[in-house]
Amino acid sequence: MHWIAALPMYNVTPALADDWRALLERVRTNLGTWLEARGDTLDFVDPGPDLTAFWLRDDVLLSQTCGYPLVHALAGRVRLVAAPDFDVPGCTDAAYHSVIVTGTQAAARSIETCRGLRAAYNGDDSNSGMNLLRHAVAPFARDGRFFASVTETGSHLASLRALVEGRADVAAIDCVTFAFVRTHLPELATGVRIVGTTASAGTLPFIASARVPEDATDTLFHALADASRDDPPLARRLRLKGFARRTPADYAPILDYERDAIARGYPRLA
Repeated sequence: MHWIAALPMYNVTPALADDWRALLERVRTNLGTWLEARGDTLDFVDPGPDLTAFWLRDDVLLSQTCGYPLVHALAGRVRLVAAPDFDVPGCTDAAYHSVIVTGTQAAARSIETCRGLRAAYNGDDSNSGMNLLRHAVAPFARDGRFFASVTETGSHLASLRALVEGRADVAAIDCVTFAFVRTHLPELATGVRIVGTTASAGTLPFIASARVPEDATDTLFHALADASRDDPPLARRLRLKGFARRTPADYAPILDYERDAIARGYPRLA
């Protein structure tokens, strides 16, 4: 079998993309005996713009997705391998939250006072940028509305740029991305203000195709854990403390947050 892998979620800068690929290189080395025994190979690829289609490919040995697709489009269709445990403010025991930020032009100082602002979010299938933000503002919505307008930007970085450039006022950014931005793109971080935080959820999970043998998930987990442990400088750059084992049930709160917003009459960002 010719397997492929890609880690598309935290390539905030080219340098970070190189570091995530370096982690994959270490994983491939750690999998050498397993691959050789099976007569398999592993290459790294560009997943392309349609990440859901990529994650559902039969030949994906390892990738990283978001918790929202995991409990929706990917539910029961991929294997859950591990959750990263990040050394980042807002991350505890392989869980994270989003920070709600406004542009410096906005006067808001709390989530509730963001009413009537222009929101930006990365995508409809994002837990950190959409689902957690929807859950956070749902208690304050009136007749299904809270924001003056809502714009899908395609990425957390694009949402931050929209705030800094004054094209939007408020967004929810996952705390891992925001930590990377503070280090690597400080001009974006200093151009916004944190006004609140969301509920927590499991960190963005590492997954494999359902075609990967079930007992191979242990092999993949140890390959990941050893890759981060054996290169401390790389782990520090990626803010990784290690990896934790998780089950799909650990991501059930994501669905709870969605149901709570819907029950409050706020089924979508608006």
